[in-house]
Amino acid sequence: MTAYSPLNAGPVRLRLPATSANLGPGFDAVAVALDFYLEIEAEPASEFSIAATGRDAGRCSRLEHNLILDLYQDLLQGHGRPVVPLSIKMANGIPLGMGCGSSAAGRLAAIVLAVRFGRLGWSSEQILEEACALEGHPDNAAACWLGGFVAAACEGRTAYVARVTPPEEWRAIVVLPAAPLPTSMARSVLPESYSRADAVANIQSASLLGLAFSQGRGDLLHIAMMDRIHQPYRAQICPLLPKLLPLAGKHGILGAALSGAGPSVLVITDKEANAARASAEISSALEGQMEAELLACRFVGAGAKEFMEGRNC
Repeated sequence: MTAYSPLNAGPVRLRLPATSANLGPGFDAVAVALDFYLEIEAEPASEFSIAATGRDAGRCSRLEHNLILDLYQDLLQGHGRPVVPLSIKMANGIPLGMGCGSSAAGRLAAIVLAVRFGRLGWSSEQILEEACALEGHPDNAAACWLGGFVAAACEGRTAYVARVTPPEEWRAIVVLPAAPLPTSMARSVLPESYSRADAVANIQSASLLGLAFSQGRGDLLHIAMMDRIHQPYRAQICPLLPKLLPLAGKHGILGAALSGAGPSVLVITDKEANAARASAEISSALEGQMEAELLACRFVGAGAKEFMEGRNC
């Protein structure tokens, strides 16, 4: 019998969806998968290389200070496995630093590659738990890995996730500003404590949010996506937000919220026929004052776990 060699392993193909977390009141707890992706094909090689296309291709293709390569190597070394150089082809559709889950997608990609080429033998649950631990919160990682709308919590390293498939007819528009925002800066503006009234208001909205997604209650979203925990403080560094929040509940727009920590804004519409109308209202609300890209997309029920090909973990 021929001994296993990483150099003889076949390629791994990954398709990791973008995600939008928080959705207003679900701070560090809820997220939803969107239909633009980080796509990767990787196979063993004599040295590391990345051929990247798509968004931020220059940053994605560099070999130094690369989230995926650095974490891949750290995981292998940390588990006593030899570092197998990889030839990677990457097509990136997820904007970096825009609150669309790029770091969760990158970390999951690195973990899966390390599991495959390091023969770590991790289960799907272990892959997700490692990603949640590295992210520091479970929302984006769970939505990227499992797809759909998720509510997630961690106790120690154990991740607990409930998910539903969002209503088929709902659509999303991600409004992207010209410049990214580091998550560390978005976290730095948050207070250390909150009033009871703010905490109760967020509990009420977050409770509605999960049921609105599971029952298709679009009429609840303008209330269910209201937040007092992070958006009032991040509005000063995410100028799209105060312009677009007033649109919720009007013009076919069901709700609006920061996408993750920002600076992008997620707008949800009730059906595709209203997406064009909503886009026009968004453009009108910005009134030429801010440069923004409108990215129309759908919610997806399948995550990276379902898209994996050639898996041999």
